[in-house]
Amino acid sequence: MGVLDSFGALVGSIVASLVLLVFAILSFFVTVFIVQAGAGLAGYSPSGDFVALSAAILATGAIVGGASPMMGLSSTDE
Repeated sequence: MGVLDSFGALVGSIVASLVLLVFAILSFFVTVFIVQAGAGLAGYSPSGDFVALSAAILATGAIVGGASPMMGLSSTDE
């Protein structure tokens, strides 16, 4: 049964990767909307490539920040 367990872990890993990729793409689209709306409220009209660049930087920062472990902040060593 070792082969079937390994295959199940592989399939689970692929499904998890696909779900995370879909969430990353959705997060990018939402960030594009937020950047474009914020620029409009500030009175700016940036071109689409600057909106996409800033949304990509913000989405990347959010994904990397969410993936980093927070164990260093909860240290109780005295």
